[in-house]
Amino acid sequence: MLYTLSLVVILVAAPVVFIALYFITAPYGRHFREGWGPSMPARFGWMVMEAPALIVMAVTVLSRASSVSPLAFALLALWEIHYGYRTLVFPFLIREQRTRMPIVLAAMAFLFNCMNGYANGSWLAGFPQAGEGGVVFVVRVAVGAALFACGFVTHVLSDRTLRSLRRNGEGGYQIPHGGLFEYVSSPNYFGEILEWCGWAIATWSLPGLAFALFTVGNLVPRAHANRRWYKATFPEYPAQRRRVIPFVY
Repeated sequence: MLYTLSLVVILVAAPVVFIALYFITAPYGRHFREGWGPSMPARFGWMVMEAPALIVMAVTVLSRASSVSPLAFALLALWEIHYGYRTLVFPFLIREQRTRMPIVLAAMAFLFNCMNGYANGSWLAGFPQAGEGGVVFVVRVAVGAALFACGFVTHVLSDRTLRSLRRNGEGGYQIPHGGLFEYVSSPNYFGEILEWCGWAIATWSLPGLAFALFTVGNLVPRAHANRRWYKATFPEYPAQRRRVIPFVY
């Protein structure tokens, strides 16, 4: 029952969020603004809202450890690496100490990550052994894991480029350059989309597909808002840069 409910919520949320975020810009980071109720320090907010994905996924899989395949544990490690970074590393790398986040936004993300971690963890707990699926199965997992790894590296390196623009806690924003920033406004989002598309391929599951669709629905309109903000703030912003997918959008 909880698995089905979680899956339905993720699938329904994907198109709803996609449409809504083209009309309402998510109020955090450079887009933070008053009018969304009480707020909290962004560093704490990131930890609160990402922690369920880190913990719920692990608990869901490990609670059935006796029947979980080694391959499932390997995929779990990929998930935990991503959310370990998002929960325990990224918040402490934020240079601007005054950045805030609406509590309501963190609360919604907290609930989503609880359901998403449970749905994907429940599927992963029953993931087959490497030798049970044949060559196509092994190749699919390998391709998906490789995409996930490429996306994670892209995500982390893009975050580092953005932080380098704010050395020593300096405020203000600048135009980022180098790497995929020469092609898109939000390569960190592109990296996350690659990760979860890779996860969907590797797991070949409905929860994986649902999360990949939600990631696209959540990040593509946010990348659109970022590019619009850059162009409005910096008249010299490179017009040829796409939003999130190089050469496409």
